Order: sequence, then structure tokens, then C-alpha cells
Amino acid sequence: MDSIIFDLDGTLWDPVDTVLAAWNNVLEKHRMRKLSRKGLEETMGLQMEEISRKLFPDLKNTQRQRLVEECSLVENKFLEQRGGRLYESVERVLKELSQKYKLYIVSNCQDGYIEAFYKYHKLEKYFEDYENPGRTGLSKGENIKLIMERNHLSSPVYVGDTTGDLQAARLAGIPFVYAKYGFGQVREYEEAIDGFEDLLKRFL
Repeated sequence: MDSIIFDLDGTLWDPVDTVLAAWNNVLEKHRMRKLSRKGLEETMGLQMEEISRKLFPDLKNTQRQRLVEECSLVENKFLEQRGGRLYESVERVLKELSQKYKLYIVSNCQDGYIEAFYKYHKLEKYFEDYENPGRTGLSKGENIKLIMERNHLSSPVYVGDTTGDLQAARLAGIPFVYAKYGFGQVREYEEAIDGFEDLLKRFL
């Protein structure tokens, strides 16, 4: 094992309260029904197009696209200013892991989202590279493969919390580590962690 690739939401942090505030700010402006935390949690791990169909099924495609683009821009600004809730010991664990492994992020998010995470929480120094469909238009599995190719990784693992993360790791042909404390329910994995600190027990 030479590297660890992380999912973001439900793995490194819980951004839901900040994201909810951002989206409801936009929806209120358009006099639309506000979202609940539970409703937003159910979209964690999905790409933006899937999220828009799930949250706004009654809107036409063009309306959905414009609304989600607006929400995403406001979301990035909110996250830059407020951040999210980092899971316990994230920075300490990343610091220790980064001394032995190269670390990366691959998330199903819009362009600017990972940058907002870095900007508020000051964690960019622990990661070598990152990717998302907002930049590439690719699926999570394809973005993992892109990170592997770009950084010449031979034996990474992927840490995530949803079935989509499992499927992405399978597509990339690498082991999956299930973050049981996140948003999803996954039954198949090579390793599982109950908290972020467990990565130190598994890999150091």
C-alpha cells in the first residue's frame, strides 16, 4: 500500500448544516419550499445531476440545472466562510498518515467545493492531489483512476462511506475501507473503521 484516497462528505467531515443553510438561502429567495437536513443527507455521495432530480423532481431539466448551479455557487461561499464539522481527530490522523503515505481526495462534488474545504480548515498541506466531476465530468471511479494514473500510484486504498464509494473503488480495482460513522450503509468492504482514528490502527 503506497497511498490513501479519501472521499470527503461523511468521511473527513459533515458539511450538511452549512450546505443546508446555503441551499435554503437560495430556495427562500425563489420562494420555494426549504429542504430538511434529513432530505439533504439522503443525497450525500450523489453527483449534482442525481441530487437535482432527487430534490426537485417537479422542475424541468433546465430549471433544475440553473437552480443547482446557483445553489452550488452559494454553497462554496458558505463553506469557505463557515466550514463544516470535521470528524474527531481528522487533522491529527492526517498528519500522522501523511508521514508514511501519499494522501488524496476524490469526491462527487462541484468545482470549488474541495477548495472551500481546504480554505476554511487549512488541510490542503496533507494532500498531494484531488479530483471531482465538477472539473472532469467523470464518475467517481474514473476520477480515482485518473488520480492513480496522474500520480503513478501502484497500490492505493479508497476510504468512503457509501455504496457509491464502494462501487467507485471496485471500478478502479482498489480495496475499499468503509467509514461506518458516515452517511451510508455498506455491506461489502475490505476494511471498516468505526471512527477516523481507527485508520492509525489499520495502517500504521
